[in-house]
Amino acid sequence: MNDQIMDGLVALLPPLLQSLEAMAFVARHLNPPDFAEVLEAAGAPDTLLTEARTLLDAWPDEISGLRTLLQTSADAALAGFEGLRAAPDQDDSLAAAYRALRFLPRAQEALYPLAAGLPAVSRFFLPHACRDDPELQARLGQTNPETGIIHAGNEPATRGGFSLYVPEYYTADRPWPLVMALHGGSSNGRGFLWSWLADARAQGAILIAPTATGDTWALTGRDHDTPNLARILDLVGSRYHLDRTRLLLTGMSDGGTFSYVTGLEMGSPFTHLAPVSATFHPMMAEMADPARLRGLPIHIVHGALDWLFPVAGARTNQAALAAAGARVTYVEIPDLSHCYPRDANSGILAWLQSNPMEPTAS
Repeated sequence: MNDQIMDGLVALLPPLLQSLEAMAFVARHLNPPDFAEVLEAAGAPDTLLTEARTLLDAWPDEISGLRTLLQTSADAALAGFEGLRAAPDQDDSLAAAYRALRFLPRAQEALYPLAAGLPAVSRFFLPHACRDDPELQARLGQTNPETGIIHAGNEPATRGGFSLYVPEYYTADRPWPLVMALHGGSSNGRGFLWSWLADARAQGAILIAPTATGDTWALTGRDHDTPNLARILDLVGSRYHLDRTRLLLTGMSDGGTFSYVTGLEMGSPFTHLAPVSATFHPMMAEMADPARLRGLPIHIVHGALDWLFPVAGARTNQAALAAAGARVTYVEIPDLSHCYPRDANSGILAWLQSNPMEPTAS
């Protein structure tokens, strides 16, 4: 790299990564009564990012690919901060804040291809506890066209496709645990992939983030999503060596609720369920086949501050599922509102690893 490019990277990457960390902080701690305080705590790393962004305009066309990725990521981060700061003045400030946070996965998606060549970017896409692990960094530096991020019919505004992440150090000589992560209502799998990617990279899990066939998951009416999830699982399983004793179905909000709906069916191929910030009627446990529930590992994560699905319901769900014979682990997070807690992923994966179960279907 010449000095101009190196100077641009040195100036741009720290505020860009700090801006993305700050947006992730807001996404994790967004609670309507505390929004102003959360935004203040996030700070203003985008100020330096705005200044550094201009350096990219002078980069030569010979590296237009690198320039475009960095510009796209930086512009998405800046748009996200602009939207967050404007949200309190909107008629529906909470909806405006959620719309602004949609720029975070866009910025991450543009940046991720640079993880292969820039160690700082690779470390960013890992949990904090793993960022100084040289052996993990070396494994992630491997190149294999069958690994990394793959999108299958999952362009923005499309329905029914999926995004896939396979760790760069994947080999077919052993089985790998699978995480299928279902997005919340009105969202999509391409964006939700980033809620799990860092932990999948670190812990060695294959990750599928599908998109619902409708506006949200089939919680009412005809269920087109269950057969679509089975199709996706079969497709990935035909290409990669999956650990059939560790097939996790998890999801956020509507996605978590649908993980109950489809995961409690007798024919479900999933061996573990981990609904997050989900709603569930105890009658669903009564209606489920007792043989399916008996011994089924279920890991419930819920926030004490959840304003959409109050935590009392999650406590009731825990009791109902345990009474029906499921092996329930319940985690209640005191400072969590109706947000996705990426900090809970490592615990879910540790639980998955320590609780293997024979699959219910081939």
